[in-house]
Amino acid sequence: MGKVEKITRNAKAKVVAADDTETAGPATDRVARRAKRLEKLAKASTVTFTVEPSVRQFMDAQAKAAGMNLTHYMQQMVETHVIQSAPADDALGQRLAAKRHVISEVVARAKKMDEAGKFEDHFILKVVQDIAKDDGFATQYELASSGGAQAGSRAASRARVSLNQQIGRVIKKAVGARSKRTEGGKIARAQVQDALISTYTLLDKPA
Repeated sequence: MGKVEKITRNAKAKVVAADDTETAGPATDRVARRAKRLEKLAKASTVTFTVEPSVRQFMDAQAKAAGMNLTHYMQQMVETHVIQSAPADDALGQRLAAKRHVISEVVARAKKMDEAGKFEDHFILKVVQDIAKDDGFATQYELASSGGAQAGSRAASRARVSLNQQIGRVIKKAVGARSKRTEGGKIARAQVQDALISTYTLLDKPA
């Protein structure tokens, strides 16, 4: 097992950052099985359709103006339709609306903290810890991360992991950062206890 470096950050958060040594055996098998499951789910959730070249060009321009790639822009359009069309008490519509709120708030907070000179390696954690103090955010986060599943279930756990990964990606993109690399060239990640997120990527910015 590789060396593990423990770093204490604040009274409530203990961050554990591992080096780039890979763990073989059962852990590797579990990762492979999980990757296959995720690939299967991705294929089942993928929709492919054809549009006219002029429509594609128009949508590309719209996505670029919104600071998004075309895939994410189209996903947002579909989710917006669901939010606006679903009944007020529809669980899916409520969850998507909550997710939209969470992502929007996280992006705004990340930009604000970056402009205030608070960027650091553990920036994703810092943003999440800061915004978690806001009234109402925790409620929206729980709704967005539940996936409509029973609390504590595997489905709820997967939905939370998916949301947390998206939060990390949008924070990185919002401030123009990149994933930090270990000396071995692997992406540097850390783990934390007593926070909304449990695992996140360390960041840095181009010189």
